[in-house]
Amino acid sequence: MHLLPTNEEVIAMLRETGALRDGHFEYPNGMHANEYLQVALAFRYFQYAKMLSVGLSRRLRSDSEIRAMIKELSIVCATTSGLPIAFGVCEALRAHQVYWTEQDPETSSMRFRQFVEPAKGEKVLLIDDILRSGRRLKELKSLVESSGAEIVGLAVAVYQPNPTVEDLGSLPLFYLAKMDAMYYKDSSSCELCRNGVPVQKVWN
Repeated sequence: MHLLPTNEEVIAMLRETGALRDGHFEYPNGMHANEYLQVALAFRYFQYAKMLSVGLSRRLRSDSEIRAMIKELSIVCATTSGLPIAFGVCEALRAHQVYWTEQDPETSSMRFRQFVEPAKGEKVLLIDDILRSGRRLKELKSLVESSGAEIVGLAVAVYQPNPTVEDLGSLPLFYLAKMDAMYYKDSSSCELCRNGVPVQKVWN
């Protein structure tokens, strides 16, 4: 294993842990794909959680601007999938602290936990385990910006953009591995459906 895991090493680890699955999958938005990735499954294993967290922290340290602000840098994530990598990267990077959001039971939108919110002007890094549609990171970005904090970048373990990925602006994006799944808009355009491959619905 390299000090900074290669794209191939990350993908091999995801397959080994069952986080990456081949087949025919239907997402809640109706989109179909030939593979499904749930990075959280890899975080069940200490050695792989450490590999992803430390690897991403090294990717961040290689950026001179991020490296210069590490001691004052806070990390923000969305629960629940973002928490393991947020705390892992914070520890490996020796960043300042972690903030996290939760779902408001009345509006279903993101909110910070009570007494856990970045201050105006605070430098923060948004972290998640995967960037696929970007919807969660976009909502997180808007929430952090409304607090007056300064977002300095986005970091994810895996970048697997689908055709409808959200525009997250010009913020620098850091990731360990990039993957390109085969996506289909719906069942009518899905080659897997036409070939009779059994479909499995996934939650996200």
